[in-house]
Amino acid sequence: MSKRHLTKQQQRQIQRNQAKASNAVDQRQAEEFLATDDLGPAQSGRVIACFGTQVEVEPDPADESPAKRCHLRANLPSIVTGDRVIWQDGEPKGVVVAVQSRSSELCRPDNRGRLRPVAANIDCIVVVLAPLPEPHRNLVDRYLVAAEHQGITPILVMNKSDLVDDHNRDYLFDLLEDYQQLGYDCLQVSARSGDGIGRLSDRLDRITSVFVGQSGVGKSSLLNTLAPGTDTAVGALSEAVTKGTHTTTTARLFRLPNGGEVIDSPGIREFGLWHLDPADVADGFVEFRPLLGQCKFRDCRHMGSEPGCAIAEAMANGDLTQRRVESFRHIVQSLETAR
Repeated sequence: MSKRHLTKQQQRQIQRNQAKASNAVDQRQAEEFLATDDLGPAQSGRVIACFGTQVEVEPDPADESPAKRCHLRANLPSIVTGDRVIWQDGEPKGVVVAVQSRSSELCRPDNRGRLRPVAANIDCIVVVLAPLPEPHRNLVDRYLVAAEHQGITPILVMNKSDLVDDHNRDYLFDLLEDYQQLGYDCLQVSARSGDGIGRLSDRLDRITSVFVGQSGVGKSSLLNTLAPGTDTAVGALSEAVTKGTHTTTTARLFRLPNGGEVIDSPGIREFGLWHLDPADVADGFVEFRPLLGQCKFRDCRHMGSEPGCAIAEAMANGDLTQRRVESFRHIVQSLETAR
């Protein structure tokens, strides 16, 4: 009898069922454990990784005790890497009993349009690019809008600078120059050769950053170079589709030798902004800000068909680049399509 071959849809359904069953077991075990109340005093800590119904908490101060795997009390809000929490120690696992307010958070909508936080209490978003996979300007713009909306400082880092050649040099240098002219900090580094790593390390000194970018741009390689001994998994670039393979499956916080902290996030090829309205998106384009409110009509959407649009006039006069205006319009159109 020949072995039955499952379709990809059937395989995904089996994986979902197995995950639900595993979560149900974890939840029953957690409820049994919490019912004993055999816990230590409440103390503060930092979530350094999330694993579904459990998190890993680093006690305060971080250098005195190892991190502890913890269950979550019922009715807690969504917890993400970087959250500051109140927790109680126990054996074999502790318990998170409360979440402290966040100073900032990076969010992205899921496939159903629901807003999900990715990381919390961060000071800087490091947008990692590379010659391959080729960076898409509109994706970079989406990251920048998200950073501007949250008031988090962005840095653009071109990794794999050793792969810059005659075929891609003009495009990559033009891209970085465009963002530098807008006032964004842009660096060229190579995790393989070490070029520029010192400058990047200085930028991340004593702040909490989150690495974002397409899969395959080398976020984990950069982290391994910045913090030797971290040994995060590094994936190869798929030759068939020139897109990276996903090696980071959960956002995890790592400490750098200079005192900085980095949250390595799962690689994403799309970054939706469906939780924003067109006015929020326009405000996320920093060069638009002096012109907002200057249009003939108060409800101008800056999509090119409205008379007296200050954005369109500035583009016609050469004060705004056509590429950035078109990128803004593409994002707004994608919001309308998603909704």
